[in-house]
Amino acid sequence: MTNPNDRALPRAVRQAMPMARDVVEEVAKLHGVCIRPVPLRRLDTHTGQWELVDVPCGSTLEAKCPPCAKRNRQLRITQCREGWHLDHEPVITPDEPTDDQRWLVEFRADLQARRDEAEQLGEDTADWDAAIEGVDAEINEAGMRGNVLGRTAAKRVRSTRRRQDAPDLPKRKMTNTTLGRTFAAPDGKVYRPSLFVTLTLPSYGKVRDGVPLDPDTYDYARAARDALHFSKLVDRFVQNLRRVAGYDVQYFATVEPQQRLAPHLHMAIRGTLPRAELKQIIAATYHQVWWPPADDVRFDGDHFPVWQDGVGYLDPDTGEVLPTWEQALDQLDADPDAEPLHVVRFGQQHNIQSVLADTPAAGKWLGYLTKYLTKSLADPLDATAHSTARREHAARLIEALRAEPCSPTCANWLRYGIQPKNAKPGMLPGRCRGKAHKPDHLGYAGRRVLVSRKWSNKTLAEHKQDRRTWVLEALGQPDQTPDPHRYVWKPVPAGDANVPPLATRLLRSIRDRQRWRAHLQQLEAQNLSATRSAA
Repeated sequence: MTNPNDRALPRAVRQAMPMARDVVEEVAKLHGVCIRPVPLRRLDTHTGQWELVDVPCGSTLEAKCPPCAKRNRQLRITQCREGWHLDHEPVITPDEPTDDQRWLVEFRADLQARRDEAEQLGEDTADWDAAIEGVDAEINEAGMRGNVLGRTAAKRVRSTRRRQDAPDLPKRKMTNTTLGRTFAAPDGKVYRPSLFVTLTLPSYGKVRDGVPLDPDTYDYARAARDALHFSKLVDRFVQNLRRVAGYDVQYFATVEPQQRLAPHLHMAIRGTLPRAELKQIIAATYHQVWWPPADDVRFDGDHFPVWQDGVGYLDPDTGEVLPTWEQALDQLDADPDAEPLHVVRFGQQHNIQSVLADTPAAGKWLGYLTKYLTKSLADPLDATAHSTARREHAARLIEALRAEPCSPTCANWLRYGIQPKNAKPGMLPGRCRGKAHKPDHLGYAGRRVLVSRKWSNKTLAEHKQDRRTWVLEALGQPDQTPDPHRYVWKPVPAGDANVPPLATRLLRSIRDRQRWRAHLQQLEAQNLSATRSAA
């Protein structure tokens, strides 16, 4: 073997040798070991012992951690497959409340009564409010969802009258089911078809290989706003779909970038509708963004509003307090001629496919649904000769997004003379840290995977447990559900001297994985031998 420390070797030969640290990472990937583990301290309440444990980072992006991304993608594939052509009604029955949960609610009722009594007497209720906040947190920690008071803030209500430029949709009486129609063949065989739908956004200008032919006429402002509000458009589509279908349509969808960098949707839908109706739903779906006007820039460059404690942001020239987010919405509500800031719709291009369970087509579309789940939205979809032009195209889109408000709390509202919701000092337009403004997201801040609640009737954690159960059964081992209350976890402070270097932890994990694999192979061989003996 050639020694890389031999200085007699030519420099080119030494540099061609792989780095030992890189090889450690490659071997970790081959063994399915997380390469970005998070160190945590774990207390075993049964033994009272603390130990340092590496927890997988759980990344969904291959660029960050390929082993974790691969595991997450496999879980999503399983989740999609199990729910797509479900032939029985999923049942979700809440657990009966425990004695501890009932006691917490009774205690919460007593605190509420004391707080109300203090308010009636004109006393300070701050201490009671703090106690109630603490009990509300305990209620959630005890395994109860939501808030005991439900929605407390008044919801702004706008007219639900449809736009004149959108066609009306039929509305069927809702039936209490999540299963679609079935069709019986003359031979008695029953078919349960489902749908695979791809939806895109409109055109913003002519493109070739994902690059605008004329960047100067390409509508980047509209492309940016459509990307920012794409998730709301998808929500509207699902609402319209269920109203027309007449049943609780279940779906599994993924959001991916097109070559032109606009988000589009792949959706697996349980059940089927006539194509004409589905096209009608797509054409009639829109989302109106009722936000204050964001076209007249009042502050830009180095001329920004200034913060004053106890008051908020002021006009640097006049000293006038800028309207708050709620005040700006009140002005919008009071204007009978007000128009929405933006209206987002789907484009003319879409794809509708009918899919039957256990067919090659089902596997094909399943792979298509999850193909890019481990990729970032900004990753190039292919290596083309236009990579430089596409990077410039992405840079122009990101620049358009930089000035757009991404949410009510976005600092960019200061550009238009409005204080963002929950404003705080130090906010600067163009430097919003929101997910939508990050280059890797290209304006889309929603979830990459959208799954309805009754799709497979399981959470990802339950799907993961199913995989564990299947492996143990295949090995002939009993499946014992671990006690969720046995361990107490605490984060490890950054720079803790007791945490070994990452390379050392990776080597230990590789060795553990080798031992586990050898043990599994041994159990598999024993189980196979026992099966043959029984036969």
